[in-house]
Amino acid sequence: MFDVGVPNSARTENFPASEPELAAAAAALASRDAPPTRLECALLREVPAPPTDLLSNLHREIAHGGDPLGEAFCRLRTPRIRREHGAVYTPGPIVEAMIRWAAGAGAPARIVDPGAGSGRFLLAAGEAFPDAELVGIEIDPLAALLLRANAAVRGMAERLTLLVTDYRAAAFPEVDGQSLFLGNPPYVRHHDIAPEWKHWLSSTAAGFGFRASRLAGLHVHFFLKTYQLCRDGDYGAFITSSEWLDVNYGAVLRKLLVNGLGGETLHVIAPAAMPFAETATTGAITCFSVGSRERGIRFREVSSPGELGALEGGRTVSRPRLDAARRWSPFLRPAKRPPNGSMELGEICRVHRGQVTGCNAVWIAGGWTGALPDAVLIPAVTRARELLDAGAALSCAGGLRRVIELPVDLGELDEADRRKVRRFLRWAEGMGADRSYVARHRRTWWAVGLRPPAPILCTYMARRPPAFVRNRCDARHLNIAHGLYPRETLPPAVLDSLAAWLRNNVGVAAGRTYAGGLTKFEPKELERIPIPKLERLHG
Repeated sequence: MFDVGVPNSARTENFPASEPELAAAAAALASRDAPPTRLECALLREVPAPPTDLLSNLHREIAHGGDPLGEAFCRLRTPRIRREHGAVYTPGPIVEAMIRWAAGAGAPARIVDPGAGSGRFLLAAGEAFPDAELVGIEIDPLAALLLRANAAVRGMAERLTLLVTDYRAAAFPEVDGQSLFLGNPPYVRHHDIAPEWKHWLSSTAAGFGFRASRLAGLHVHFFLKTYQLCRDGDYGAFITSSEWLDVNYGAVLRKLLVNGLGGETLHVIAPAAMPFAETATTGAITCFSVGSRERGIRFREVSSPGELGALEGGRTVSRPRLDAARRWSPFLRPAKRPPNGSMELGEICRVHRGQVTGCNAVWIAGGWTGALPDAVLIPAVTRARELLDAGAALSCAGGLRRVIELPVDLGELDEADRRKVRRFLRWAEGMGADRSYVARHRRTWWAVGLRPPAPILCTYMARRPPAFVRNRCDARHLNIAHGLYPRETLPPAVLDSLAAWLRNNVGVAAGRTYAGGLTKFEPKELERIPIPKLERLHG
């Protein structure tokens, strides 16, 4: 396997200075029997041949299990640039755990890595399965060159078929035997996915009887493409972020694992572990066996990649239960049984996220230096810190910033106030406030539309439990907080008791946790929190 733990100080110094130098070195190391594609050749124009001693040093490192070309690639392209294409290279302990699992689960005739990079997964699997055909799909021609070089040095060039294309467009013939799909699908958010590929996702999913959200990330596309390519008996393991366990766009993947792809085990690395050093993302390894008739999927959480082992163990959750569930992360730990006499918070309160302004620099007063009527300057919670610092109650609005809340009909203002507001709006237009997505979808672009004051406010994203704060000064709130609105009028003493109970009893486990331990509570998740009946709560 690749020895991805070798420190940089042991690498070839001062190599490379540029991507063309890296491409030239990779091409010099690659097998002449497998010429590069046109896209790869385009990287090699007018690039001088690398020194022989440099090639010898690189050859020696690769032959001993290192990946100096992949590490050089990561140094030349910053994490920010690589993230645009989802290129996150996988740490050694994760690669090794997934291959140990694969070795115990089958004997593949072919190994497919849908986002092969420099070959960390594919070549490590090639060593574990010396008779298997290797198929790498890689859209980046430079990364493809690196894979060719690594495969040649490690004696696997003749076994390698390398497709320099988008995995969703890839096709290859059937093979006599099992195919193993293994790798780290690119993590690209839906904002950076072209409309035609979003259409591909929804139409392909519909062909299998599933509904797919166009908000899905690229890793969901790769799971669906894998299902399109595989046959009963094929199997695989992918490492992705764990967000899909709970979010709406992950529903198609959850359905796929229960109803066709054959999910077998799910191993989630604790978010605080930050499994990918350069990227603030979570990690979940999904193992599947197409056509599996197992009664359920095993769920397991580990505190670090070093505890993954051979991806064994976990508690089994039945497929019917998984099929009906809206979120899967609660299955990672035993659920607490709601106490007798409890109810859900949503039975007595609606939970609403605060208003989105679309341009805080304009609508939070301070940027505009001119005068505005006091009546349109509304005290509001605009920072989570304001709630965290308030303690049990927000009693005074004096320290809060003002949000500019204009009426839809400016004719409601007297003439003097209208003149002030029109001067402000000309400035706001110059700031682009009328062109934001939010403004263009409001009834009138200048009317923010703050929600009424909520008797209880709460934070919803932090590395700690939410702060539940009584709103005694009737402050409004923006979308950095949620508001709890009683369905029926509740006396102030009952609201005090409810806020106190929530402060003392709601922990991070009730929310969804992201990389680094960041926990988020959506409104519906808060509404599902079990609380005591009101008579017990207040008593």
